[in-house]
Amino acid sequence: MRGASRASLSAAKERLAAALADSTATEASDLGDELFAVVGLLDREPALRRSLSDPAIDAGARSGLAESLLRGKISATALAQVTSLAGERWAESADLADATEELGVLAVCTAADIDGQLDELEDELFRFGRIVGGDPSLRYALSNLFVPPQGRSSLVSDLLEGKVTARTLRLITQAAAYPRGRSMDANLESFSNLAAALRQRLVAEVHVAVPLSPDRRSRLAAALAAAYGHDVHMNVVVDPQLIGGITIRIGDELINGSVASRLAELRRGMAA
Repeated sequence: MRGASRASLSAAKERLAAALADSTATEASDLGDELFAVVGLLDREPALRRSLSDPAIDAGARSGLAESLLRGKISATALAQVTSLAGERWAESADLADATEELGVLAVCTAADIDGQLDELEDELFRFGRIVGGDPSLRYALSNLFVPPQGRSSLVSDLLEGKVTARTLRLITQAAAYPRGRSMDANLESFSNLAAALRQRLVAEVHVAVPLSPDRRSRLAAALAAAYGHDVHMNVVVDPQLIGGITIRIGDELINGSVASRLAELRRGMAA
């Protein structure tokens, strides 16, 4: 998002956090579902989306339009979030729908946090993203727009019902059923990053040759937190091709301490 949209989204996230401060997990989860439903409406009705985000229309009129359309159809909490979003400034009409979806994801993640399952949700999103990334046929099945959303939702349920937490299942279903122009991989990564942002922590993808012991994992997490000044959630991948050592990716930064990397550097030096 650019300029005005970034500022509007930041304000919206603060309002959401305030609204959820004393909520139960069920209330937070229900709010997420309602916001996802509004996203679906905005995606289906581009003229409405443009009207609710048109800077030429008075902010109060945009909020009033949202209220007139949705009052009685969603909860008062969800209505307050949506009318406030409509009253903000957006650089592009699509940003309004994107922001609404982000709030929905954050509401579901908040429900997981209240239930003490946020770490589990992040791990499950990452693991399923790895599975999808490594299985082209599954990725195609979950991304095939010729299959209606309900069909993709059913596929997710068949694959994951009872194997992941309810909040994880909800987010993966949203990503598959309503990709909104993004790949399944991109949606899962985006949702995972939003989950991490809920606790203001970074996400590190750690590749190791052998599994980390609990003690080594804790020490590595503490070292990364000290180095970056933020708590770090680690997604650990066991990769025998490393031979030994470790690689860590945080955002665009790669820390490469693998034996395979050092051997490759040695070969390049010998060939020079």
